[in-house]
Amino acid sequence: MHGTYSLWFQNNKFKEKNTMELTVAIKPGSLDSKRKNYQYKPTIWDCNFIESLKSNYMGETCSSRRQKMQERVRVMLKETPEKLTSLELIDDLERLGLGYLFEEEIKQSLVGIYGNIANDMWMKDNLYATALHFRVLRQHGYQVSQENFVGFIGVEPYFKESLQEDVKGMLSLYEAAHVALEGEHILMEAKEFTRKHLKGHRRNIEPSIVKQVNRSLEVPLHWRMQKSESRWYIDAVEGERTVNPVLLELAKLEFNMVQATLQKDLKNMSRWWRNIGLGTELSFARDRLAESFLASVGIAHLPQDSRCREWLTKVMNFVLIVDDIYDIFASVDELELFSNAFERWDSNQLHKLPYYMQICFLALFNTINEMAYVILKEQGCDFLPYMKNRYDLHDFGASMLVEAKWCKTGYTPSLQEYLDNGWLSSSGSVILVHAFFAINQNITIDALENLESDKELLYYSSMILRLCNDLATSSAELKRGDTSSSIFHTCTNQMHLRKKLENTFEF
Repeated sequence: MHGTYSLWFQNNKFKEKNTMELTVAIKPGSLDSKRKNYQYKPTIWDCNFIESLKSNYMGETCSSRRQKMQERVRVMLKETPEKLTSLELIDDLERLGLGYLFEEEIKQSLVGIYGNIANDMWMKDNLYATALHFRVLRQHGYQVSQENFVGFIGVEPYFKESLQEDVKGMLSLYEAAHVALEGEHILMEAKEFTRKHLKGHRRNIEPSIVKQVNRSLEVPLHWRMQKSESRWYIDAVEGERTVNPVLLELAKLEFNMVQATLQKDLKNMSRWWRNIGLGTELSFARDRLAESFLASVGIAHLPQDSRCREWLTKVMNFVLIVDDIYDIFASVDELELFSNAFERWDSNQLHKLPYYMQICFLALFNTINEMAYVILKEQGCDFLPYMKNRYDLHDFGASMLVEAKWCKTGYTPSLQEYLDNGWLSSSGSVILVHAFFAINQNITIDALENLESDKELLYYSSMILRLCNDLATSSAELKRGDTSSSIFHTCTNQMHLRKKLENTFEF
């Protein structure tokens, strides 16, 4: 039991946009008796399957084991004098998903490392150490200069070609380059230099590191979902002597204990989804509860963030339904009414909508208002104005309407026109605003003002979501030919898309 761990969705690959034509009847009197539609493959994670999930990693026995191992790791953190070893320990803890258990100890260690930055001879001529030091400190909010890498530059602005023989150092530099800020040209050059040589030398790299190189080239560490990263890293380092066995044992136990919490949360969401009945009433739309929940784990992976996961699962599930209404089911006239309902946020307007829109809007209306009630009761703050105002539900509906009109009229926007609208239709701002209020925190006036004024945070986060979504789905949508992201697919190629994605991450 001590050496096992599980991930219930591990071997299941999500398949989206696999469709077939069919005709669906809607409730009598609500629309024409039939309309052309597409049918998505049914979910493989139905309520019965989710309810069958079991875990042996709950209760006092597991908590006691974890506490004992935590104490041993705390001793390691306090008694590790070497700066490089300390940084490696911190990095391992965070990649194994254990960082949140040792926040104070990690903070104290980094204060000592940063305060001694003048005595940095241990990093001199060591590319691996320099890059690890830079990345870990910057990820924790410290001001670290790109000038730390000047010593590794040959003929400016190019890095020394001899560095390519140091695969471990090159990989460390590649990961460090992905926490670059806008205008840091040394790190931009480092990214291109390391990518080129890591790709070229993959066949000659020892097996113990080639797995990490391949994964980093596909998805850099800074871009990864924490929960999936910890699962992957446990497998990657098991059997190697690079990670302390106590850390590995604690990581497996903690992974499974958190997994038990996630399974409990998912069961709650499955019951909610079954009770509101939209999967049955709106049979044309995607039933993707488990996928929505998994996405929520990517945003809020800590065990104490159950409410945030549950709220985001609800929001993202509604986003998928609304997306299908706009993309494939409704007429433009119906969508005008639907978008107007979002703008007004008034259930008294329901009689103007067809039945399938009525039931969708009312379920969403009640769900969001229930969230607002909880926040008002706990914090004395009315979050409905922030949910309805600029960059949230109102603009999400309006941007979806724009895309629907493009598609139904055959209009092809320019790439810039598409992106100017696409960051709003990505639903990124909808998700972020709800996450802000769902997370357990004190909501201050300053925080609310920052939420209103910090448009760049919402914009760039939403743009990343837009680009990732189009990179993953545009080929299928191009084949189907009924959504505007297929237009984006024709405007650019995947290499250009990935480059734009990288540039967006730098802001």
